[in-house]
Amino acid sequence: MEKIYPEKLHPGDEIRVISPSSSIARVGGFEENLIAKARLEALGYKVTFGEHIMENDMLNSASIASRVADFHAAFADKNIKLVLTTIGGFNCNEMLPHIDWELVRANPKAFCGYSDTTSLHNAIFAKTGLVTYYGPAYSSFKMDELQKFQTMCWQRALTADSYTLQANDVYTSDPWYDKTKARHLLKNEWKVYHEGEATGTITGGNLGTYFLQAGTEYLQILDAPIAFIENAEEDDINSFDRQLAQFLQLNPHLQGLVIGRFPREIEMTEEMLHFILDKYPVLQKIPVIYDVDFGHTQPIFTFPLGGEVAVSTEPLSIKVLKG
Repeated sequence: MEKIYPEKLHPGDEIRVISPSSSIARVGGFEENLIAKARLEALGYKVTFGEHIMENDMLNSASIASRVADFHAAFADKNIKLVLTTIGGFNCNEMLPHIDWELVRANPKAFCGYSDTTSLHNAIFAKTGLVTYYGPAYSSFKMDELQKFQTMCWQRALTADSYTLQANDVYTSDPWYDKTKARHLLKNEWKVYHEGEATGTITGGNLGTYFLQAGTEYLQILDAPIAFIENAEEDDINSFDRQLAQFLQLNPHLQGLVIGRFPREIEMTEEMLHFILDKYPVLQKIPVIYDVDFGHTQPIFTFPLGGEVAVSTEPLSIKVLKG
């Protein structure tokens, strides 16, 4: 299938916020997140919301029909240039059999989110060839600390054809959505497990969500990809260990591996990570970089799933060639 790159954002473009996984109620409700709307509008964009964004059922989500309706409405509207998810969650994959993929293919546009949104990222690419963006959700923009870096990376990914991804000086693994919790800034540094350089198409996302599409029509296995993978707070060391094994089995021709920072809840140590990575001969032949700025710590950069990237460890560099 031919790859489709969405049109880049321009001042005045309209962003539609939808909740394909958890409801906005799960991250404080509509009013508490209006600071995110204000920040996006200060960048020059117009922000509108899906009709069913306030629905909140027993699983902190909306009905499948409501979520699909908002997804379809966003892609069908010619004025919408970016579809932005509210937050992640646990049930994005329920939507996939009900989506009109011809509608999406006929109306390609930027789509951004992370975590459980991996289900939609992978399905959109597999069914239409549309490149999407793994990055902050709408509610991520209400975070005060480290927002400048996060917003700069997000806007660059959505407005530039090529750019170099970079590390912020510090990071935090605190609950960004809860302003009552203290922030603990930690020194940030990307690290190299194995040296090398490679170019290829980006695949991956949140590991736990990625496998929900394994063996279905909603996951395209690429010939020679570079993987960007990360874990969420509910995972643990054993989860990552076996998830990595399955990921490598699904992607036997991997050209490079970029691992997002682990949330502190996982309690991953450098010694343990190296112990796990040491198991795999393929990871002794390709560039492997870890503790990188994406996933479930803050701040995070934005990158194109399905886009082209060049990875090098000497000097240490991750450059989006087209996305």
